[in-house]
Amino acid sequence: MRTSFGSQQNSRQEGLFDTDSRLESAGLRDERVTSFLRTVYGWMFLGLGITAVTAFVIAGSPVIMETILSNRGALWIVLLGQLGLVLFLSLRVNSLAPMTAAALFVVYSALTGVTASLILLVFTGASIVTTFIITAGMFGSMAVFGTVTKRSLAGVGQFFFMGLIGLILASIVGFFFQSPALQFVISVVGVLIFTGLTAWDAQRLKQMAVSLPADRVGSYAILGALSLYLDFINLFFYLLRFTGSRRD
Repeated sequence: MRTSFGSQQNSRQEGLFDTDSRLESAGLRDERVTSFLRTVYGWMFLGLGITAVTAFVIAGSPVIMETILSNRGALWIVLLGQLGLVLFLSLRVNSLAPMTAAALFVVYSALTGVTASLILLVFTGASIVTTFIITAGMFGSMAVFGTVTKRSLAGVGQFFFMGLIGLILASIVGFFFQSPALQFVISVVGVLIFTGLTAWDAQRLKQMAVSLPADRVGSYAILGALSLYLDFINLFFYLLRFTGSRRD
């Protein structure tokens, strides 16, 4: 009986130790996820701030704006530079040092500000602010949903990613064929796609935080910030087509 009683005590103690280990492991995992997401969103907000400041500075300089508008070649270089930076960061994230990735992200944010400055000449300031608030609300809601939901969004994310490819192709067609009906459809689809991608990216980043090796956390945090940054910026641009009021 003593042996049986001792065995029961040992089993209980081992169970308590296992429970403590699981709780400690869960606590460390949650702490790691929180730290990673804090870094991601911090860089994303920094990128948005750089874009906004750059856009307002350029829009407030008639000389710079005249240079951009009169030199389409320079504008194309900026656009191609943005595309190149996104591809480079995405493909080389495993080999990039965190500081290099951060520098490239800052450059990308500034280049986006150059192209965004043109919007300030087309739409009124009040409508831009209103659209920004709407975008922030939609983005925040979907990011929270993607982070807290227990449902896997992998299938939904793949669907929206395929839709993104179709949206890019449709935008290229719309660039050459200026059809109001086509532009309206592109805008609606764009809002839906980037709303869905926001939730998917938020969940994907939460899962990524658990599996990343320690030496890759910094670089992948920048890549995650870029993904969310692109979701926010594109959602803002497509919403602006609906809610924006053009200047006279």
